[in-house]
Amino acid sequence: MHRININRTGEMEVFIQVIELGGFSHAARSLGMTPSAVSKLITRLETRLGTRLLNRSTRRLELTPEGRAFFERSAAILANIEEAERQAGHGEQPAGPIRLNTSASYATHILSPLLADFFAAYPEITLDLVQTDIVIDLLAERTDVAVRAGPLKSSSLIARKLGDSPVMIVAAPEYLERAGEPKTVADLERHTRIGFGYVRHVTGWPLRDGAQIVECPSGNTIRASDGEAVRHLVLNGVGLARLAAFTIRDDIASGRLVPVLGAFDPGGKESFHAMYVGQGGPVPARVRVLLDFLAQRGKVS
Repeated sequence: MHRININRTGEMEVFIQVIELGGFSHAARSLGMTPSAVSKLITRLETRLGTRLLNRSTRRLELTPEGRAFFERSAAILANIEEAERQAGHGEQPAGPIRLNTSASYATHILSPLLADFFAAYPEITLDLVQTDIVIDLLAERTDVAVRAGPLKSSSLIARKLGDSPVMIVAAPEYLERAGEPKTVADLERHTRIGFGYVRHVTGWPLRDGAQIVECPSGNTIRASDGEAVRHLVLNGVGLARLAAFTIRDDIASGRLVPVLGAFDPGGKESFHAMYVGQGGPVPARVRVLLDFLAQRGKVS
């Protein structure tokens, strides 16, 4: 018989049950087998190993020295397997590295304030945090979880919804003092508009112009590679930008930024999801607890 076709752990489990329960009949009842099937399995095991494991009599079974050694090693092997499964599943404190890819905006405004609580709950987890707004290939980048903005696309990725955030056009007061406040969609033509330097699902700024929704081109003067860079350019009075509300609420509340063209806002929102590779099967415990944590504490609005 080829080595690959032998269920070694199954044989070990049956053998241990025979010894611990004191006979073929008791072991058979415990395992849902017939006594003859158990006896034949032990005989095949002894034949394959080339040694006798049990001395049989009508009243009892007695381990041979070889049987005792096999019993002890088998018990240790099965215990190690059970331990490995607990650590990989739900039974042990989740541990190990997680590579998380997210935008600088989400990392700054949502994730960073929560990480102390996450590591207090899961001290055996380590985090490799990669910040980029560019959509990556999780497999190619060896990434466990990615937080992404925008509508979901059909793929092999599994998603956990993290909420929706309104999007609005804002400017710094000093910019508006210098350039004037736009009052109509047409006024944007003479303003500096800061955009994103990568492909996005919405390429421009959707605005309501009468009965129509029009898209004003963004980034006519400057583009940046991530949302936090765009936010800082706006804060420094460089121009106008359209940003997710969760990144600028504090700036608006403090007066550092001012919403503009609110009457023309079509009410759009940007969706956020935590994505991971999978087909609905078990997720490693270290990844599962991060996904659960983000779904509970890392929502955007």
